Parts: sequence; C-alpha cells; structure tokens
Amino acid sequence: MPDPVLTVIRQYIDLESRIGGYEAHAAMAGAFDDAYRAVAQLVGSSARNIAFTESATVSFAQAVSSVPFERGDIILTTRNDYNSNQIQFLSLRDRLGVAVVRAPDGDAGGVDVGVMEEMIRGLRPRLVSVTHVPTNSGLVQDVTSIGSVCREEGVLYLVDACQSVGQMPVDVAAIGCDFLSATSRKFLRGPRGSGFLFVSDRVLDLGLAPLFPDLRGAEWVEADRYELADSAIRFETWESYFALILGTAEAARYAMSIGLESIQQRVRLLADGLRERLARIDGVRLLDRGAELAAIVSCEPAGHDPAEVVAALRKRGINLSAQSRTAAVIDNADKGVTASLRLSPHYYNTEEEIEAAVDALRHCLSE
Repeated sequence: MPDPVLTVIRQYIDLESRIGGYEAHAAMAGAFDDAYRAVAQLVGSSARNIAFTESATVSFAQAVSSVPFERGDIILTTRNDYNSNQIQFLSLRDRLGVAVVRAPDGDAGGVDVGVMEEMIRGLRPRLVSVTHVPTNSGLVQDVTSIGSVCREEGVLYLVDACQSVGQMPVDVAAIGCDFLSATSRKFLRGPRGSGFLFVSDRVLDLGLAPLFPDLRGAEWVEADRYELADSAIRFETWESYFALILGTAEAARYAMSIGLESIQQRVRLLADGLRERLARIDGVRLLDRGAELAAIVSCEPAGHDPAEVVAALRKRGINLSAQSRTAAVIDNADKGVTASLRLSPHYYNTEEEIEAAVDALRHCLSE
C-alpha cells in the first residue's frame, strides 16, 4: 500500500479509538460519501451503483445470490475462471439443479468469443459470468465483446475484475456488465480485507438483491415486509470495516492520479521483459496464452517444487507466489501443469528488480 492509503486507515482507526466507532463514522460521513464517488469514478459508474464488501469473493457471491435461479437454469462461463467462482457455481448446481456450461477456448487462448456469442443466443442462460484476468495467468479475456451480446439479449452479466482493476482501465459502461466484482488490494494497492461491487441500474430496477440482505441493505418496515435500499447499498452489510473503505477510496484516487493507461503501459512493459528473460532459462516453461496478456507472468520450473522456489526467493527479498493444480483445474490440465510460479510486476518495480528476480530464479533452479 502507498503511504496515503496507510495514512487514511491509521487516522480513522485512531479516531475510532478516541471517540468510538459509531461516533467516528458519523464524524466522517462526508468522507464516506466521497469514497463511493472515488470508486465509482475508477470504474466509470455513479456512486449509487457501488457497494463496499469484504473482498472480491464476497462481492461476487452477493451478486450471484441475487439472481433468482430455478432448476434447469444455465450459468454460462469460461474455462479460465477463478476457482472460488467455479465452486459457487457447482454448489448452485448441487443445491438448485442449475446447469454450469463452459464456453470453449479459442486457438489463441481464452474464451472463443464467437462461440460464446452463439451460446448466449442459443442457450439463453440466466447468468453469463466471465473472469477478466484469471488468477493463474496473464490472459486478458474479451469481456467487452461478450457484454455487447449480453445487452442485446437481455442476459445478466457478471465480470470478475479482481486482477484487472488497478492495472488497466476498467469501464463498466464500455464492458456492459450488470455486476463487476473487485478487490481493494492486488494491483489497486488498497488494504486487504476489502473490496467492492458495481451494480447496474438495470439490476436495481429489477429489484434484485442478495439472498440475505440485512438492515444496511433493507429496512424492516412492517412485521412481514421489508423495503430494499434504492441503490447498490442493498448489497452491503451493516457491520463493516470503515477504515478500509476509506483506504480503498484513497487507493482508487492514487491510481487515478497516476493514470490507469500509464499503469497499464508500465506493467505490461515489465511483464513482457520478464517473459523474455524467463524464456532464456533452461527448464522454465512459460504458461501464459492469449491474444492479450496482462502483468501476471506464470511459468513452470521443471523438476522443482514451486513452493520451495518461492520460499528460497523470499529469503532474497523477492516476492512471488506458487500455485497448485487446484488454482485453475481446467486450464492447468490443458497445459499439463501440476504447480506453477506466478510473478506479478507492479508499476513501481524497476527493470533492475526484474533482472535481479530472474537471476535469483536462475540460481535457485541450478542448485
């Protein structure tokens, strides 16, 4: 997290410690109004269409739970999805009899948009769900083309933007989605334990709401009746992490002050250079496929346990991640991968740091 984000969080926690939780929230009411506006600006929406949650996964679950599924309904998704999303879909299949259908990949990698368009029109799914950038690779899926068809056909459309918000421009109007889930951390550089959800006007007009709204998202007006909030707040819960909301908003402002286009250019330059260097290491197989690649670089270190490689490099001050097969069961099976490394350069990284990471990895793999 950058210093301005840390400062906002610490100041709010200090205020709570001095005057109390309810009192701090009331005293900072204007700052919270500004928080909705800041995050809305980040994704090209209005403040009334933003809900704050505990994470991207909670945002995603709140959105999915609002869809009135019936037995036999179809969820149309892709083969490159986040594992938590797929688990939720399979749970709906087991509990409600919903069918989970995955569109095939194209030759270049990532969903075949043309086939998916045909499936949307032919299958009439209750929900289309696409992960913009999957957690296990640098693939960028064409969420905008898919959104155009969903709008034409009147199909609800959910985009998981956990890995894309903060590293590239994300515009919900251009995408045409009904829901967009995101985290505050990762490329946005906000605090862990917070996220947000974009909810379209169409969803609000349809009266959709999460399966379990509470007194934040609805008002209990009579013994047997409640009324939903008229904004995306209906997807929030009363008890929340208010310091982290302010931190999320500050992270959004920070990213916008740098410029999302500039951030995208920088991280992709670093990622491309990283891939070129990794390709020259014997025994390293690059795993990223797709017509467009983001700043997540995945590779397989032949003959080495990725978890052990991560532990060795972290001792050298180099942070990366190991991913098991279950991070992306379908994609890893297609690639013949049981475990992999994930390196995610951020815009504050330098070319020298990229070179140092590659040298350290080369040394580790030669031992």
